[in-house]
Amino acid sequence: MAISLRLNDEDTILVKEYAKLHNMSVSDLIRQAVLEKIEDEYDLNAYNKAMEEFKQDSTTYTLDEVEKELGLS
Repeated sequence: MAISLRLNDEDTILVKEYAKLHNMSVSDLIRQAVLEKIEDEYDLNAYNKAMEEFKQDSTTYTLDEVEKELGLS
């Protein structure tokens, strides 16, 4: 799949120089940046969900308690 991206001259130079600095193609740089952005948003959503669940039940366990419960100690 091909995607077109329009940048002004200043941004184009910045992107190309950044990619060159990191020994990557512009395509690889943009692909990595987009995937990292998606992953960051996914992680933030997972964190927010976990925090909401924690607010509902804030019970915590020590490592010793977990190991004992799982029969690992």
